Amino acid sequence: MPHLENVVLCRESQVSTLKSLFGERHHFSFPSIFIYGHTASGKTYVTQTLLKTLELPHVFINCVECFSLRLLLEQILNKLSRLSSPEEGCSEITCETFNDFVRLFKQVTQAESLKSQTVYIVLDKAEYLRDMEANLLPGFLRLQELTDRNVTIIFLSEIIWEKFRPNTGCFEPFVLYFPDYSIGSLQKILSHDHPPEYSADFYAAYINILLGVFYTVCRDLKELRHLAVLNFPKYCEPVVKGEAGERDTRKLWRNIEPHLKKAMQTVYLREISSSQWEKLQKEDTDPGQLKGLSAYTHVELPYYSKFILIAAYLASYNPARTDKRFFLKHHGKIKKTSFLKKHEKTSNHLLGPKPFPLDRLLAILYSIVDSRVAPTANIFSQITSLVTLQLLTLVGHEDQLDGPKYKCTVSLDFIRAIARTVNFDIIKYLYDFL
Repeated sequence: MPHLENVVLCRESQVSTLKSLFGERHHFSFPSIFIYGHTASGKTYVTQTLLKTLELPHVFINCVECFSLRLLLEQILNKLSRLSSPEEGCSEITCETFNDFVRLFKQVTQAESLKSQTVYIVLDKAEYLRDMEANLLPGFLRLQELTDRNVTIIFLSEIIWEKFRPNTGCFEPFVLYFPDYSIGSLQKILSHDHPPEYSADFYAAYINILLGVFYTVCRDLKELRHLAVLNFPKYCEPVVKGEAGERDTRKLWRNIEPHLKKAMQTVYLREISSSQWEKLQKEDTDPGQLKGLSAYTHVELPYYSKFILIAAYLASYNPARTDKRFFLKHHGKIKKTSFLKKHEKTSNHLLGPKPFPLDRLLAILYSIVDSRVAPTANIFSQITSLVTLQLLTLVGHEDQLDGPKYKCTVSLDFIRAIARTVNFDIIKYLYDFL
């Protein structure tokens, strides 16, 4: 237990609960344990560390890799086979159905080493089991009963048990919740990784500054750990140069503050690699100069250009027959039955943008802007500018008799960000979101 406390931080109650559930090696453990919590809350790490430290026979399966029933069952059986006889070169076991799995499982666990103690099967990313055969989850929950073997199934998931439970009912697992780490726990865990060349107090002060900036927008331990490693060289730069001591926190904070603000733009995005980020820090350049970095924060358009782009997006993704319903104030009664999507099986957003004529774009534009807009040369020049910026695409030729046609090429996230700046709720006007 003392060793586990040094390796697994801030999860003492969960470790204690799991240890009491496991009991002695020869005891029959609980048939199934369901562990859930948000991403990076230590579920997988705690379970793996506990099983390895206690040297319990176990197999670990990632359900993302085993995307079919056959792959999943064969992976479990083959890993168990290697566990029972590691010296022998065992042939690969094939298994098609869960019925075959129960029969083969009894054969594989006949070895004395597996008979005398509990065998643990850990299924990580267990939410993917819901997409497989209906009998799989109830079968795993009753595996101890079906096989008459001392086996425990451990499910690791990011979603609650109620989302799993079949309508027909099933054997209920023991449910264990891993809460998110508090700011104090994150401080303790991240400070534990301090580099040997610097004191623990110096690194803890750095982590305190980092969490002060990022904790409001990011609680993910993996992401915070990545950010801590990435920005630490910049923090200790004045100490390396001899401009400040380890205790000059004010000077160190002034040096790191602008760089942490820049790093805020790319939390979770990974728009540039770690090596590129380090290079930018050395050169003291603005990361916004790098092509493609945080596009949403760096695209700024004139007021009416934003409305033109919104109108173009609506024209691209809404069928022309729905314009009367969305943009005409006194359109009279429209029968709901005639307006519903009877024969449409695919979302317009999946099919991609459709071309639209210029007059339809202008008609939608006039209906969505607050004030009356005259079709001046200024509006047409802004449309041309949007084409130059590749936010709109010209379809066909400008000298066509029936007028030019355009397509809107921006994504839904992009247009929602643009619409938010002019207080326009674009989702209300999109046919796919009715």
